[in-house]
Amino acid sequence: MPSDMYKHVQTQTRGTVLVFGATGKQGGAVAAALRAKGWAVRALVRNTAREEVKRLGAAGIAIFEGAFADMASVENAMEGVDAVFSVQPHSGSAGSGITDAEEVRIGKSIADIAMRSGVRHLVYSSAGIISRGRTGLPNLDTKIEIEEHIRSLDLPSTIIRPATFTDLFTLPGFGLDQGTFSFFVHPDQPFQAIAVDDIGKIGAQIIEHPSVYAGRTIEIAGDEPTGLELADALSHAAGRKITYHRFPDRVLNGNEFLRRNAKLFEEGRATGNADIAALKKEFGPLWSVSDWLEGPGKSALQAALASDDRPLALR
Repeated sequence: MPSDMYKHVQTQTRGTVLVFGATGKQGGAVAAALRAKGWAVRALVRNTAREEVKRLGAAGIAIFEGAFADMASVENAMEGVDAVFSVQPHSGSAGSGITDAEEVRIGKSIADIAMRSGVRHLVYSSAGIISRGRTGLPNLDTKIEIEEHIRSLDLPSTIIRPATFTDLFTLPGFGLDQGTFSFFVHPDQPFQAIAVDDIGKIGAQIIEHPSVYAGRTIEIAGDEPTGLELADALSHAAGRKITYHRFPDRVLNGNEFLRRNAKLFEEGRATGNADIAALKKEFGPLWSVSDWLEGPGKSALQAALASDDRPLALR
């Protein structure tokens, strides 16, 4: 999380929001956007000694110690808040230690507690990849279960479904240090992407206007490059040639999880379903991949270019 993420904080308080995942990318972006708009923000964390937590506290975010294994701590953090931003750790996150069943339990429990606590608006961050129904991948279909549960409650709620994160394009391990980038789409196939800063911007606006957004499910993305256009953007930002390759069949055939994800992209089910023009009209300017790589993503890109991690395509 960039150290300047919480600059320009206003002093006027508009209300109180509990943001889950505030030490992560999505939650951190939402917390930053809300603080910049003058909201009081709370964060539930397991380890108060972490540097990320100290930065949150220094930015005026109220820190509540607790864990999802102890729902009483969640209930305590949620007492008296106006809104909740809910995003869960999941089995697909490296080192999360979360099973698919636990993700569902946590997502449903947060919604239940929000309803019992009289929260006026719950915003749940799901995933764009489920926009056309079940995928057959348990770590993705968990979000369908959570969505359905939230909609069944007498609780004003909004569901956002982000597309592929632009941050993925600057991670080590995708071949950037070797002058390539590998992903699921074919070179000429377009797919949607969104910067986490824009998730924060959109999430904050939704929280700020509950009467406008309650009851809606919104697919969100800021750009729709092809694999080749992504390579051009990476090359321009890197100052050197980056070529794009779809993960080769030998890699996909040797890894069931990657193979099934690639199939979802090939079928168009995972490439995104957002109306980007309408989103820009409603939420204002959103980052294009090229501008993001030249701006907020520049330092991460440079780090990935210098990394010696083997690309996924060669593992």
